[in-house]
Amino acid sequence: MNELIKIQIKNDKQLVSARDLHKALMLATRFSKWVSQNFKEFEEGEDFTSVTAVTEVQNNGGIQLRDLQDYAITLDMAKQLCMMSHTELGKKYRRYFIELERKWNDPQEVVKRGYAILQNENTQLKIELEEAKPKVIFADSVATSHTTILIGELAKILRGNGVDIGATRLFQWMRTKGYLISRKGTDWNMPTQRAMDLGLFQIKETTINHANGSTSISKTPKVTGKGQQYFINKFLVEVN
Repeated sequence: MNELIKIQIKNDKQLVSARDLHKALMLATRFSKWVSQNFKEFEEGEDFTSVTAVTEVQNNGGIQLRDLQDYAITLDMAKQLCMMSHTELGKKYRRYFIELERKWNDPQEVVKRGYAILQNENTQLKIELEEAKPKVIFADSVATSHTTILIGELAKILRGNGVDIGATRLFQWMRTKGYLISRKGTDWNMPTQRAMDLGLFQIKETTINHANGSTSISKTPKVTGKGQQYFINKFLVEVN
């Protein structure tokens, strides 16, 4: 069947431009008046939606694009508008729309559209899974790790996985979020009790022998395997 007028498909509905239909019917009434006279019989949002069309106009020897008010109308509304025109062209286009609807509702065509939708959804799902796979594998492998790492090393891992952050900003983020102690003092940058209860950190204690014979204990927070997975997942969710 030859195409008499352009049909658009949106949300599994066949739609036609009101301007295209007005032009095809060769109506003497200007478009805006035709709309005001006839569209009051229909419901906006159900039978038609307001859209913007673009046309080219001459301007000082050049071409300029200008927005035009248009409407996307359903085929059912288009058929009724054709009848309301009381013209032979109206009858012709009404028969055309009826045939389009008949083919659209043919069981074989319905199955084809459903199959196409499933194929598109499956393709999109495969793409998303492939994109996520390296990050999922990485995060899962970290979960079973028994190696603790420094917070600065975690920052490097995050940067390698697309997170724009360095050691200084990661320390600041952890203090702001309540994973590290933010008050100044001997326990500054040490894990909070909440973070320790979650198993995100271990504290490495190192004995330092001084020249005067005294000793002191240096404490360094290190991120556990569970903590690495926890923070990586948090940041990867924010990145995506």
